[in-house]
Amino acid sequence: MTGVVAIIQARMGSTRLPGKVLMDIAGEPMLARVVTRAARAETLDEVVIATTTLGSDDRVATLCAERGWPCFRGSEDDVLDRYYQAARLHHARHVVRITSDCPLIDPGVVDRVVGEFLDRQPGVDYACNFLPQRTFPRGLDTEVMNFRALEKAWREDDNPAHREHVTQYILRHPDRFRVHGVVNPADLSRHRWTVDTIEDLTLVRQIYEHFGNDSFSWEAVAGFLDGRPDLVAINRHIEQKVV
Repeated sequence: MTGVVAIIQARMGSTRLPGKVLMDIAGEPMLARVVTRAARAETLDEVVIATTTLGSDDRVATLCAERGWPCFRGSEDDVLDRYYQAARLHHARHVVRITSDCPLIDPGVVDRVVGEFLDRQPGVDYACNFLPQRTFPRGLDTEVMNFRALEKAWREDDNPAHREHVTQYILRHPDRFRVHGVVNPADLSRHRWTVDTIEDLTLVRQIYEHFGNDSFSWEAVAGFLDGRPDLVAINRHIEQKVV
């Protein structure tokens, strides 16, 4: 088995901001920003893009081919199956879930979540950084699970709405999976750094413009925004869709 494989789900279809995954952020498609930053995590052995078989996602597959990124194409709606098949194909022992609308994803945060998960093996099936409550900014979400847990969810989850969100079966059955939550000492959950709307994208573009590179840390972003309430206000009113 490969070890720790990060799978980044990416597709052109988006209800609120269609095509966002390839929208420009400081000269690069958003997906490239996510892949580049995630790939810096030292705990990851491989980063794979999981897109759909739809013709509209040919552009995603083309970008992957151009950049030399491993790309798996699967179901549009059954994202749990897409993850399972990609993980199986790449012989993953542990699977890290990252979404393509998080261009501020932080390799240090990824390493912390994966590190705490690995340190607790074999006693933990799944770990994330938004349980038991969210303390990290939204947009740094990192989930990691062993392949057995992913396969168990894949076999047993019969709810199409939950399968679209991959890990809902695990999260809703704490009696069947051993779950670990990674908590930040300071509660910074008020920050919204994911990209679902044009306001979200505007904020992220402002952050990249300020730093002039993509090697900044999430702590640096939080510090910058502490002095720029005008930027924080750009997407403060946006509400996260409920699963």
